Amino acid sequence: MKIVLQNLTKRFPNRNKSVREDVIAVNNFNFEIPDGKLIGLLGPSGCGKSTALNLLCGLLKPTTGKIFFGDDDVTGVPAEKRGVGFVFQNYALYPHLTVHENILFPLQNFKGKDKLSKEEMLRRAKEAAELVQISSLMERKPSELSGGQQQRVAIARALVKMPRILLLDEPLSNLDARLRLQTREEIRRIQRETKITTVFVTHDQDEAMSISDEIVVMKDGVVQQIGQPQYVYDHPANLFVAKFLGTPPINVFDGYVKGGRLFIGSENVMAAGCPDQNVSVGIRPEGFTLDKNGSITCRLSGVEVMGRDITVVSANSACEAASVRSIISAENLAAINGDTVRFSLKPDKVFLFNKETGAVIGCELN
Repeated sequence: MKIVLQNLTKRFPNRNKSVREDVIAVNNFNFEIPDGKLIGLLGPSGCGKSTALNLLCGLLKPTTGKIFFGDDDVTGVPAEKRGVGFVFQNYALYPHLTVHENILFPLQNFKGKDKLSKEEMLRRAKEAAELVQISSLMERKPSELSGGQQQRVAIARALVKMPRILLLDEPLSNLDARLRLQTREEIRRIQRETKITTVFVTHDQDEAMSISDEIVVMKDGVVQQIGQPQYVYDHPANLFVAKFLGTPPINVFDGYVKGGRLFIGSENVMAAGCPDQNVSVGIRPEGFTLDKNGSITCRLSGVEVMGRDITVVSANSACEAASVRSIISAENLAAINGDTVRFSLKPDKVFLFNKETGAVIGCELN
């Protein structure tokens, strides 16, 4: 099911009575979600991603704009008639019902022409349980399940209705690190098997990038960038996107371009094909190469060993953060000695941003 959002805006009255302007939670959101894709809505708390999800499912009405499921305008259609499966952050399972009864519950509420026979309800519940691999847990109560198992029950309950779209609101936030990894892989598997158009809301960029066909990065209700995860990582539209994506985060330095060269502090680091100007320089942690003749010098603070790679923690007076984090191969560990380290830079991992607006600057670096 294709989803189209046209000029979608949601305003809320400001609770601060001294401020007259409304709070704009979602601001002029335009996006077409292709049929059968998994889309990650990504951003910090308060960016509008959960509001956008609630607009999609019908729990909120937009202030302006329209929502289409396929060719159907569902903007004014109530939530229960949109054919949406919704998985909440806290799972919202009924504690007094078994897993089987929780999965059956949505089907028992179908009325009129949508009412199902008992046999059909049991068949759907069985298929949903098999899909999420909880067939052996059907007689348990939610209190007898792990967090990951409860999450699977919640997904089965959403899928049993055979929804047109599936919405997931921070579905992994209550799980430990290992379970998060397992469950996000399961969500991706289930989505591929069912081919249901899915919108996945999270503040965790690792989750969004690992399972999404496309990501939508939001800030203050405004879409900052839309694209395939790797493309957005490699071609950030602005400094906010560059900072939000990546672990460890991008290193940001004060710099300037002069005479066709990029300077960080007083060091001439590489050629830059753009006009003279002050810039913010973003360098991904993997953009550093340990080099005794390198163009940028940092004061060594320490080394974090991670197995295959190591993180060199250092400092540079031009860096906006207290530490510069550089990821290099563990094979180069023996080459690190003394109080300073020098790096050469990989041009495709270096980005220039406008000092005032934060917008990326198109500039050939080498």
